Amino acid sequence: MSYNTNEIQRIEEKWQKFWDEKKIFKSEMDAAKEKYYVLEMFPYPSGKIHMGHVRNYTIADVIARFRMMQGYNVLHPMGYDAFGQPAENAAIKRGVDPAEWTYGCIDEMTHELKRMGFSYDWDRGLSTCDAEYYKWNQWIFLKMYEKGLAYKKESPVNWCPSCDTTLANEEVINGACWRCKSEVKQKDLSQWYLKITDYSERLLEDLDTLKHWPERVVTMQKNWIGKSFGVEIFFKVKDSNEVIKVFTTRPDTIFGATYVVLAPEHPLVDKFTTSANKAAVEAFKKQVAALSKSERVSGTDASSESRHDAPLAGASGVFTGGYAINPVNNEIIPIWLADYVLMEYGTGAIMAVPTHDQRDFEFANKHQLPMRIVIQDPARPDLKVEQMDAAYVEEGKLVNSAQFNGINNVEAMRAIGEWMEKTNIGKTTIHWRLRDWLISRQRYWGTPIPMIYCDCCGVVPVPEKDLPVALPEKIKITGQGGSPLAYCQDFVNVKCPKCGKPARRETDTMATFFDSSWYYLRYCSAQDTSQVFDKKGAKYWMAVDQYIGGIEHAILHLLYSRFFTKFFKDIGLVSVDEPFVRLLTQGMVLKDGEVMSKSRGNTVDPDTIIVKYGADPLRVCILFAAPPEDQLEWSDGAVDGSWKFLNRLDRLVEDKFKGVKVNYTIKDLSGAAEELERERHATIKKVTSDLETYKFNTGVSAMMILINAIEKFAPKDEIEQAVFDQTLRSFVLLLAPYAPHLCEELWQKMGGTEASIIKAKWPQYDESALKRSVVEVVVQINGKLRSKIDVPIEFTSDQVRDLAMQNEIVHKWVEGKPIRKFIYVPEKLINIVI
Repeated sequence: MSYNTNEIQRIEEKWQKFWDEKKIFKSEMDAAKEKYYVLEMFPYPSGKIHMGHVRNYTIADVIARFRMMQGYNVLHPMGYDAFGQPAENAAIKRGVDPAEWTYGCIDEMTHELKRMGFSYDWDRGLSTCDAEYYKWNQWIFLKMYEKGLAYKKESPVNWCPSCDTTLANEEVINGACWRCKSEVKQKDLSQWYLKITDYSERLLEDLDTLKHWPERVVTMQKNWIGKSFGVEIFFKVKDSNEVIKVFTTRPDTIFGATYVVLAPEHPLVDKFTTSANKAAVEAFKKQVAALSKSERVSGTDASSESRHDAPLAGASGVFTGGYAINPVNNEIIPIWLADYVLMEYGTGAIMAVPTHDQRDFEFANKHQLPMRIVIQDPARPDLKVEQMDAAYVEEGKLVNSAQFNGINNVEAMRAIGEWMEKTNIGKTTIHWRLRDWLISRQRYWGTPIPMIYCDCCGVVPVPEKDLPVALPEKIKITGQGGSPLAYCQDFVNVKCPKCGKPARRETDTMATFFDSSWYYLRYCSAQDTSQVFDKKGAKYWMAVDQYIGGIEHAILHLLYSRFFTKFFKDIGLVSVDEPFVRLLTQGMVLKDGEVMSKSRGNTVDPDTIIVKYGADPLRVCILFAAPPEDQLEWSDGAVDGSWKFLNRLDRLVEDKFKGVKVNYTIKDLSGAAEELERERHATIKKVTSDLETYKFNTGVSAMMILINAIEKFAPKDEIEQAVFDQTLRSFVLLLAPYAPHLCEELWQKMGGTEASIIKAKWPQYDESALKRSVVEVVVQINGKLRSKIDVPIEFTSDQVRDLAMQNEIVHKWVEGKPIRKFIYVPEKLINIVI
């Protein structure tokens, strides 16, 4: 056959239809087989797959197919993370219903995924916008509410007054709404939270069990959870009964605290702001309210640990007119507000020690606030504040610190903390960076939160028998006026489940991260309509053996999924502590040195490549181009190279495969046949190892070396033809996870009796076949290559010398001449000096 465009399309369509009709990838529980659960982070259905999708899903597919051929019972499902704002934006822009747009995109994306030949069990497919899925979102929420993990409270959010809705931090650009460019405000709203903080300790401790996660991801989660040991210090407000609580991990610097800084939202601000400063404070609050949280702390790396949130150099602030009392020396110090201090972090208040913290140093210099040195720089013991051009942040002995003078500051931390606790001016405590998870969204296209508000009964959960609380259909979406659900009277108005009186539904919907926090469990029994998931199915399939996705999900999605799994274990639904055993974070796909993006105009449409070359060359190319964790620079020429590689294999099978089967061992072979058999076993070992360790690119490279050897080999008799044919069989099996369509076709032509090549056994190598009995060694005489001879591996240097002298060419050069040196480098070189 000719591996041209038309033939490629025919082969790929043939086998995709075959896999689908015969349900080759359907997975069922089988206690007699070891399971292997492979999963990619499911996509948002935008309608078109991009090269990032192709890379992610091809990596997973190779792993899944490899494990199938090794005999594992593999679960490899696919679904869609289908709720979210893009569908609402499409509804506004195109005047279509979000559901209609989303399901259209799902159909298109499913078609494209099937064209890539991915080994999904489509019978387990799900879409989070299906009522049958989000019904269980609501069930989970109610279970969390029962356990005290779901609660409602007021909190500040980014608010666009023009669009009349909340905005995520990422949707605020330079203080303005990304859509209408209006100035964004901070607004207090009553919203639903999940108490993930109840799981802080377990989430942190169990990170140490994730031995097969990238260290970078583990570190990011540790820092996000942010367990800090420190002291909560009590600063009394002057002329008041109020107390400002400040958490610090640096109690050794308390004697150098010369002012206190609060978040503008701190509940005590109004109580100590003087009338003379009120106007300035209110103006400052208004100024800060126009900033998003990300802009306020833009000088902070979200994954880094620090004593308190880092201000931007020269951060803005305002004096309240109030004063606090430093409890360790009774010094009266001013109380300031600053934009970089947030209520969400710590206690919403920090003590400032400008001589020993660079951020405080810059703030104090800008606002001309007092400073005091309390840690002595051993290199400059006479240093004075006025001589400092930066904070001193290294170790040293304490000065100006009363009874702690002369003690190393690190050693003094514990002593000062214990002293504070003993004297009731502070207490040693643990601080967590992690905050409870805000899940409320003022959107339509999401899971309705199943709560009802009754004037008589208060907040009432929707009874389980009434789930799902379904989204109303064909609702008008304008992008203005807050949640569209609030204007749908048929949805809002409901009878109270307790008293039967008129009541109102909650009109917020859930953040889409809720949907993706447990979908991997739903796959275990996706068609079960009677329960959230089948416990037996979850016990068999969980945990996910290999999870694959982008590094951008290192914190939120992965942390929330870990939280959900631990909650499910607590209520007896799962037996595992962690959802994902192994995590692989694939690199981005670049073009011309930049990440592919529509805005940059540097995208490559996978569909165009498939039409021209087929799916298999694209798969091989994307795997060969770079290790999976690295960035991949796209090259059109690389696809052409992969196509030529597959074409060479096709021609070899078509033209030279005879189907000869003769029992032989490597001991029956010699010369080129022996070398080819050895290369076959070496390649099986290499490709198997590379698939185990996800070095897909070097696996392809090994197969390219083998195909060169196959092409050079010319069988002279039946046994050599059998060696040739067996090498081709092994080659096709090794390549099957990479290029499944072509390999299915070739395997069938080669007489494969299995329903699919995926049912064939993965080839095995014989370690003894890798050991050569004879090796070709070059012979140098006076530094010049003169001959090559075959040397048995076990020969000693004296035996090699005798063998060399029997060689006609060597004998001619050394005859009658004294040999001054004879050096044998085993298996490589004979060096003779005459």
